[in-house]
Amino acid sequence: MLVAALWVTGLLAYQLPGPGWLRWVAIAAWAGFALTTAVGVARARAGRWPGAVYVGALVLCGVWWLLLTPRQDRVWADDVAQRLKVVEFDGTHVVLDNVRNFTWRSEDDHDVHWVRRSYDLDQLRSADLVMSYWMGPMIAHTLISFGFADGRQLVFSLEIRKERGESFSALGGFFRKFEMTLVAAEETDIIRVRSNVRGEDVYLYRLQGMTGEQLKGLFVSYLGEARKLDAAPAFYNTLTSNCTTIVYELAKQIAPGLPLDYRLLVSGYFAEYARDLGVLTPGVDFATLKARGRITDRARAAGNDPAFSQVIRQGVPGMQQGTAP
Repeated sequence: MLVAALWVTGLLAYQLPGPGWLRWVAIAAWAGFALTTAVGVARARAGRWPGAVYVGALVLCGVWWLLLTPRQDRVWADDVAQRLKVVEFDGTHVVLDNVRNFTWRSEDDHDVHWVRRSYDLDQLRSADLVMSYWMGPMIAHTLISFGFADGRQLVFSLEIRKERGESFSALGGFFRKFEMTLVAAEETDIIRVRSNVRGEDVYLYRLQGMTGEQLKGLFVSYLGEARKLDAAPAFYNTLTSNCTTIVYELAKQIAPGLPLDYRLLVSGYFAEYARDLGVLTPGVDFATLKARGRITDRARAAGNDPAFSQVIRQGVPGMQQGTAP
């Protein structure tokens, strides 16, 4: 009963329309009713009616939950306003529309640029795991940055699709509060905004051990995810559909048998999980990988330097070890 009562409380808190005071009144009424029913059941004094009403309320909330549907037509925040589109893909050459290339001066002061980019997947040379910490050591945002032979980088990031004025809530992510979106962006946008504008602490690790075909397969998996979300919206889920679980799920497509691990949920430790899988630079202990992979200060010092991607990688272990073409 307790779990069900807490679930309904969360549903009311994050999905009940109307002013905030109405949600608090509804939550208080529900909590009082649930507590009264639970005490009555525990003391064997509750009649059939309170229990029946309680079950009925749970059923109605379950129906409400099932009727919640994700949408594409809300008034979105600038940085997630456009959906990534795969315009052309012949197995090797891909054209992407709505690659994000913003210029950020502050969270609220930025130049909006959505651009079209073309890539030759035979020119893929590397993939880097990027971890951005924003609320302590246990929670991080996970991104993958692909490097090409011509020096370009493209970053993929699964994010909540915020409405204008909305902010992230980990609890809200359990209750279908947010749609999700796959962002493809330039490093000068998506890494710089986190390190230089939002004040997050950012780390970068070179992924090792993938063949050229596996690297290409991982990139193509992201294209598949982009196509799915462009065709039909989906809800973000803090537990099962988030920035870290997508990396795991897509990686499983090219390396079946990847083990489940608590660090898929405690995302701040995901880099250690990657180390234990043997996909970070070998021969370097994790403390050194993390210390030398901390790019925050270099990113802030680089500012608007056109060589931003090269500057932030200075001293990161494994940068000379690309993937086999």
